[in-house]
Amino acid sequence: MKNPIKSLNKIFDSRVRLGIMSALMVNDETDFNSLKQLLEVTDGNLASHIKALEKELYIIVDKQFVGRKPRTSYMISNAGRKAFEKHLDGLEGLMKE
Repeated sequence: MKNPIKSLNKIFDSRVRLGIMSALMVNDETDFNSLKQLLEVTDGNLASHIKALEKELYIIVDKQFVGRKPRTSYMISNAGRKAFEKHLDGLEGLMKE
């Protein structure tokens, strides 16, 4: 029998990263302030977790100016979607054990 724990991805161990990925799975895109409010974290905390996911190429960061204000939005990449789905499958497998 396959060991479901091997499907878990260490990058998603953090509740904040888990929350970011969950939000991006159900939304085409979201912005920094929406994520910050949803997850109830500080700017610095959210930024560090976003950077970790971006480094793994699991999210796409889009920076633009709307008028004179900067707007940063985030989307899940194909690689991020696959990795997160595999992680969720692993969690489901653990619950069935």
